Amino acid sequence: MHDEANTAISEAGNDVFAAQQAPVSVVVPCFRCTATIDDAIASIKAQTLLPAEVLLVEDGSGDGTLAALHRVAAAHEDGWIKVIALADNGGPSRARNAGWERAVQPYIAFLDADDTWGPRKLELQMAALKADPSIALIAHRMIVRPRGTPIPELQGPPRTQIIGRGRLLFHNPFPTASVMLRRDLPYRFDHQVWYSEDYLLWSQILFSGHRCAKIDQVLAIWNQRGPGEHGLSDNFMAVHRARRIMRRRLMREGFISLPEYLFTLAVGVLSLIRRKLRPLRPAPMPSVEGVATHRQAFK
Repeated sequence: MHDEANTAISEAGNDVFAAQQAPVSVVVPCFRCTATIDDAIASIKAQTLLPAEVLLVEDGSGDGTLAALHRVAAAHEDGWIKVIALADNGGPSRARNAGWERAVQPYIAFLDADDTWGPRKLELQMAALKADPSIALIAHRMIVRPRGTPIPELQGPPRTQIIGRGRLLFHNPFPTASVMLRRDLPYRFDHQVWYSEDYLLWSQILFSGHRCAKIDQVLAIWNQRGPGEHGLSDNFMAVHRARRIMRRRLMREGFISLPEYLFTLAVGVLSLIRRKLRPLRPAPMPSVEGVATHRQAFK
């Protein structure tokens, strides 16, 4: 178990990074995203430290998405954006894996086609990795805001915290669109898992002994969905069941112990009971902050 520790991100070296590309392949799974992909790509292009390549994985949308991705790729430097077309829809895990396998840079960063990065995301993550090269996975905070909302200003000097085993047992602190990881890690998303597939992968990485960290700044935004739009993460009961199955799998595969599994099971049951009792009490009007907490916990 790694002790949690805070490591200041050195601003020294930012000038060096700014003069070159980041050794990063950005993987973006794309499913019927014609209305949002331009914003996502614009947020990548606006980085103070540009990634070396962007991989757009078209996940069998069956509409005009593939043509839109080729249009986006053609609007940028030749070869910077690569479009990978899958024959049918297999879900975000398979799409991310397909991009991962085609990537050539030492690090992979993930972005969903309906979310956006702040301009200093890659700069600060690479600075943290330069300060501590032993980190295998690094993430940062995210918030939910209406589309077009600018990223908040930094709240003080950025700091990196090593995430310990105990924290990951009960909560997923790594939003997928915030994660950058080493390309050579031996684990991948399980394409047969449709809920909490990211949480499963992060758990396999951290519980196998790799150092994982998180920057204490908001460097990306989950864009609020429009009226009537829903995602997999909105099904709370399905997510709850998936996490119970995930932890049982982690125990069977030797990543966590039986006492750890039983403890997380008990905490999960208590959380479910509390959630079921909540409607019995008058509920306050939902706030953007409340929505942010929900999406961070279950997306």
